[in-house]
Amino acid sequence: MMTAIPPPPESTRRGSLACVGMGMTLGSHLTPLARSHIEQADVVFAALSDHAVELWLQRMHPDVRSLQPYYQDGVPRTKTYRKWVDLMMTEVRAGKRVCAVFYGHPGIFAWSPHKAIEVARAEGFQAHMEPGISAEDCLYADLGIDPGRYGCQHFEASQLLFYERRIDPTGYLVLWQIAMVGDWSLTRYQTGPGYRQVLVDLLSRDYPLEHEVIIYRGATLPIEKPRIRRLALKDLPDATLTPDQTMVLPPAAPLKPNLALRARLAELDKAGAGA
Repeated sequence: MMTAIPPPPESTRRGSLACVGMGMTLGSHLTPLARSHIEQADVVFAALSDHAVELWLQRMHPDVRSLQPYYQDGVPRTKTYRKWVDLMMTEVRAGKRVCAVFYGHPGIFAWSPHKAIEVARAEGFQAHMEPGISAEDCLYADLGIDPGRYGCQHFEASQLLFYERRIDPTGYLVLWQIAMVGDWSLTRYQTGPGYRQVLVDLLSRDYPLEHEVIIYRGATLPIEKPRIRRLALKDLPDATLTPDQTMVLPPAAPLKPNLALRARLAELDKAGAGA
């Protein structure tokens, strides 16, 4: 009969990192595998802005450490996110099984999970990202959008202003973090009407000012419903926005057939060279 081998002492155990997604709606979106990572961890870090969600998480694990207090007024969010990575890696290097929990999908609009996993793997530690239901997933369901029907572009709203990007108005356009558009400093959670007017001026090159846009926020609690508001593009500067809202622009023009390429493909079909 084989004798069970005891686990190595904590001082010599190799640390690991799992960044998991909580999903968007409390309780109903957490996958069994994400729950397993949380329950089996030695330390759980939580990047969750809702205190009620943190309290719910504490029912699954006795050592949940909130990352929210590291946000400070006037401090760039990039500095805060680097601090998060340092906190996680300190515990990994100490031989702990670390689980970091993020809203939605941990790899979408979340810099620190990607960076922490990169650092952990570079140092030889096991690191894993476990996907979750994202705000994008909820958006498609709540607004009845199939991104494969007309195509769908996604941009962080400020990135659309800071760089030259090509917009295709025949598909859906989704702009994230719309309330903070134009903020270079990464210290603000809302910019004023003048900043949004710059965005409207850019979009008006491809969309009529009367074009209907959708302001969307998914539900985060089971008792909530998604918040969906429709307005004309020209009214965006004076709209009240919050950091968790996303803007969707439906297609403004029909798809235009590419007759030249269709003819070329037809010739291939006739020649039997399609394979």
